[in-house]
Amino acid sequence: MTRIIPAQAPGAIREAAEALRRGALIAIPTETVYGLAVLPQGAPLERLLAAKHRSAEKGIQLLIDSMEQAEGMAVLTDAAKRLAARFWPGGLTIVLSRREDVPVPEQLGGGRPTLGLRLPDHEMPRALARLLGPIAASSANITGEPDAATATRVAESFGDEVALILDDGPVRGGTPSSVVDCSDPGVPPSILREGAISARDIEAALA
Repeated sequence: MTRIIPAQAPGAIREAAEALRRGALIAIPTETVYGLAVLPQGAPLERLLAAKHRSAEKGIQLLIDSMEQAEGMAVLTDAAKRLAARFWPGGLTIVLSRREDVPVPEQLGGGRPTLGLRLPDHEMPRALARLLGPIAASSANITGEPDAATATRVAESFGDEVALILDDGPVRGGTPSSVVDCSDPGVPPSILREGAISARDIEAALA
């Protein structure tokens, strides 16, 4: 049975961290939409992909708490640094080349040598990332269905597939993060998805 607890309840972060350490799939609030979260390990990632009915080729982003965590996982290009300085914390996922000295499950990059990183503007995912390291996450919806803006919507979509939901009420934004590929320093960054941050604002930050 899915356990739903207020995100601000005493011990909520500790309980969520314990669930993640057990390999469970949980749902957490962010400032954009609710997300499904697991530790970036093989079996939990497969559980997340199966719950969403998501193609393994699409990859799964990592939520981080600091630039230091980003630098520990991936190679930050000059363009990525400019975007991070302008939009992090916030609704921007930056696709980067992963560091060769950091082994990560293939599911994170969808078979490609890249990682999508986001530093959210919300204390819940950042607290978990501070405690456990980068957290693998994807929007809490079945692929092709509307994004979840409330904990109730998450519960309706996934039922007992999700062990724990941190309920922070309706999300502030309701639009998924924008995604920009900055993985190749020799190629201009490309906007893969326009979401919480407009293409115009992204292009202005890169100009």
